[in-house]
Amino acid sequence: MSEHGSGIGGDGDVVRGDRFSGGPARGFLSSLSADERIFAADLTVDRAHVVMLAEQGIIEDETAGEILTALNVVEVDGHGSLPDGEDVHAAIETSVVQKVGADGGKMHTARSRNDEVATCIRYRLREDVLDVLDATLALRKALLEVAESHADTVMPGYTHLQPAQPTTVGHFLASYEQAIARDTARLLDAYGRVNQCPLGAAAFAGTPFDVNRERVAKLLGFDAVLGNSMDAVSTRDFLVETISALANLATTLSGIAEDLVVYSNRGFVELSDDYSSTSSIMPQKKNPDTLELVRAVAGDAHAGLSGLLSTLKGLPRAYNRDLQRATPHAWDATDAVIDAVEVTAGAVATATWNEDVLAEASEEGFSTATGVADLLAMCGVPFRTAHELVATAGEANYDALDSAAKDVLDAPLAEYVPREEVESALDPETSVVMRDSHGGPADDVMVEGLSDAEATLVVHEETVAELAESLDAANELLQTEVNDYV
Repeated sequence: MSEHGSGIGGDGDVVRGDRFSGGPARGFLSSLSADERIFAADLTVDRAHVVMLAEQGIIEDETAGEILTALNVVEVDGHGSLPDGEDVHAAIETSVVQKVGADGGKMHTARSRNDEVATCIRYRLREDVLDVLDATLALRKALLEVAESHADTVMPGYTHLQPAQPTTVGHFLASYEQAIARDTARLLDAYGRVNQCPLGAAAFAGTPFDVNRERVAKLLGFDAVLGNSMDAVSTRDFLVETISALANLATTLSGIAEDLVVYSNRGFVELSDDYSSTSSIMPQKKNPDTLELVRAVAGDAHAGLSGLLSTLKGLPRAYNRDLQRATPHAWDATDAVIDAVEVTAGAVATATWNEDVLAEASEEGFSTATGVADLLAMCGVPFRTAHELVATAGEANYDALDSAAKDVLDAPLAEYVPREEVESALDPETSVVMRDSHGGPADDVMVEGLSDAEATLVVHEETVAELAESLDAANELLQTEVNDYV
């Protein structure tokens, strides 16, 4: 028997004791090192559970106070001071028992590591999702600020990487802000399903103790209790949903990064030195390295989602040890995507758009052809005929268009539309002004679109702030309750 008669001997812990404490597979089974991520979460979950046990009369107030005091010491000592164990949950409990004695083991009454770990993962993941949300909000703010300042900066638009139609830098950047707004909404939706409490489900079949699951959920800041106890410990669909949202966000970021890399190559935009690098041998080089890494993060996030789904797809119901390998996919994806969002925001905010180069490029490839065809259609020429006429001309000048009109319409172009209107439509700036349909790049429409985007951003900012405040309030409530015992 070891100190305080706890029954912990040798290298065993309170869960396995001596019987399962050795052997070559112990290290393979252990997740203690990786569990540092949920160390603080586990301590908080332990505190809430112990407070509830005392309130329900399942353990004595004095015992609760001793356990809570020991947990405070464990927190101060840190993850690195934990005894060897199979995981952070067992190591913390072992440490408490070493400090309190056998009664320390009462902290695990009416629960299993199955519902405990599921709760810890959700508790920590909430914070990570909020961090990602904060980063996306900052990126959207940067995109909107630059979009507003370049709402009138004409640039070439592309399809298939070929000159297509003139647009503006503001319209281009606002398109990505709108996409990231949807990514924000997906993360908020995922957060709602992450923020449900499994604790009290025990191993999977509930517990005979008179626990108050709703009280624990409130102390931990969860919105609701997961009802079915078997589902509560089994499901990791909240991880799938979160990583899926992260992978989608990473894909959006990869698109921004790719465009900026290409535009940097063409001289349209110059990235700040803070978001570039040079060659080790070619001193003239300025490379968009950070954005190239942003592109790569999408692959990491996609791999994490695929790995998680592959782990989950063949599992029978209730808890299986495979799930120990599932959670790191979420941590890795979260960390990588947060970094990528922050780098992208910085690159966007500090980039310099070369307006003269953009204006010149906007005239390349007869990019106003569609505008001329639209003008002819507005003057009564069937659009498909107008399309044929402009394609026959193949050049962005009036004489070529007039010649094509004589071939296609058997009449001079002036019989359908005045020359000055055609020449105006050939100008990229005029082409942009013409495109004043909802969502288009014309100035008045862009003002309205940016205003709507900013309003949505404010709503999302307020929502994220409220979620964070709710978690802070729960932490304060739990600390108040803990203070009554220690």
